[in-house]
Amino acid sequence: MTGVTSASFYRSYDGVTAGYTSQTSPAQVSDFRLDNYEITVGRFRKFVAAYAPNMIPAGAGNNPNNLSDTGWSTTWNASLDATQAALTSALKCNARQSWTDGVGSAEAESRPINCINWFEAQAFCIWDGGRLPTEAEWNYAAAGGTQQRVYPWGSATPNCNYANYAAQLNGVDYCVANFAVNRVGSESPTGDGLYGQSDLAGNVWEWELDWYAQPYVIPCINCSNTIPASLRVIRGGGADSGLDPLHGSFRNGDTPLTHSFGYGARCARNR
Repeated sequence: MTGVTSASFYRSYDGVTAGYTSQTSPAQVSDFRLDNYEITVGRFRKFVAAYAPNMIPAGAGNNPNNLSDTGWSTTWNASLDATQAALTSALKCNARQSWTDGVGSAEAESRPINCINWFEAQAFCIWDGGRLPTEAEWNYAAAGGTQQRVYPWGSATPNCNYANYAAQLNGVDYCVANFAVNRVGSESPTGDGLYGQSDLAGNVWEWELDWYAQPYVIPCINCSNTIPASLRVIRGGGADSGLDPLHGSFRNGDTPLTHSFGYGARCARNR
């Protein structure tokens, strides 16, 4: 994990790309740490081995800088799979799943876990000593803080040396065959963000703490949107995403119970 230094910035803004030139959504974040890599199969395997639907205590994982964050709610337990077997079954949501019931090769274990829903992502991060990042924290890291980058690596036009996505370059529709995920950090350091995180663009969409709100919550000082809605935020794009979701400013959402081969997560931690 790498430390991310605090500052104010503009959410969904890079100053040059159509749709991302508005400075109407300022935010301030305190220092935090963000994992350099998306949660891998190998890391998640340890969570599965310890799994129980009531394993996360009430209030665990709260962010003390964010007064609206009360941590884990035991009402969420009902949205977790009832057994370890049910969890591993849910992880097989698509032929392009990264989970295998048996331990795979070092390369396979280093792929990002996909097919996890929001509750499983949050539970894992808390179990691992962290939490899901707020949307503002994630956007700040992807934007390179006050640099307000177009992409996590800067302004260079994406190709498969920067991210795993649906490149549609030179007659090939994807960077990895059949839009599959690849080992975390495969494009490092070329595609890394300012603070050292890999795969902030592409590979898997990453669940964030917030409910999806349009427009953004304002004011935002270590904020997160905790008002229940129908969608939770996902950021960063995936292996089957086109160009636009690779922008650090791009945002999307999905229902928190969704298991998709395109969805994974990365954990944040307090300084």
